[in-house]
Amino acid sequence: MIFWPILAGLIPSFLLVGLGGLVRRRLSENAWTGLDKLNFEILFPALLFTAAASRPMDVSRVVVIGPAVWAILTLGLVAGYAARRFGPERFLDFAGAWQTAWRFNTAMGFVAVAAVSRADAAMMAVVAGMAVPVANIFAVTVLSRGGNLGLWATVQKVALNPFLLASVGGVIVGLSSLSVPVLILAPLQLLAQAAIPIALISVGATMDWRALARLTPFSGILAGVKLLLLPAATLVGCLMLGADPAITSILTMFAALPTASAAHVLAAGFGADRMLSATVVAQITLLSALTLPLWIVAIEALV
Repeated sequence: MIFWPILAGLIPSFLLVGLGGLVRRRLSENAWTGLDKLNFEILFPALLFTAAASRPMDVSRVVVIGPAVWAILTLGLVAGYAARRFGPERFLDFAGAWQTAWRFNTAMGFVAVAAVSRADAAMMAVVAGMAVPVANIFAVTVLSRGGNLGLWATVQKVALNPFLLASVGGVIVGLSSLSVPVLILAPLQLLAQAAIPIALISVGATMDWRALARLTPFSGILAGVKLLLLPAATLVGCLMLGADPAITSILTMFAALPTASAAHVLAAGFGADRMLSATVVAQITLLSALTLPLWIVAIEALV
């Protein structure tokens, strides 16, 4: 059966998440926060840039992927609002958890794409490059509505996002005839190799492993939107439109990813309920261990 090879390909990554849970007490909370900061500012930007810049890109695919990714994120934004009636009374607290309906885990994306036969890391880098700015604009905008962040501060927060700068830079290099000098590319590739293992271990260390016991209608709707509705709508839409198999595969896999593991950090930065958003992040991440392999099986069988 196709399920077992795919599951076997993802198990090492989930084991790293489990390892993080086992060693979480070996480091202080400040140390884990520092690792997240290192990944956010340096390691993952290096991965995004090198994945996109290391090989030529097909302009026609980029033109299709961009609007499709934005449509997926918009669907998550709109559908996730259905949880409002079950959520906290304060809009800022709701917004902190609402963002989990459309944000995505970049680390898991680069892991999962290896299990998809018709896609690769370069395509995932294009998807991330197109998705990061819009996902952040949505998140910062809804949190700003409930907080006190002004327009200029919002623009700065989005424009200076390291994921955005690295992914857009990589896409530009990949679309052009430019080549990055080896003396620059080689150290970036070394940094990129550390990004995914550190991110997965950190996710396990900061995750609330008891969160599934606290699944509510509010968090259930958000998890259902992120893990079921978005990939289902994406796969059906691509098949109905007769999209290129490679694009169908990468878009469906992207839509099926768990939410961003650091979503609760952004929520806390705006003064939202950190525990609520962290719980929803943990629930979606844990449930994705079941749903993500199933969606990859569906992609391999139907596309």
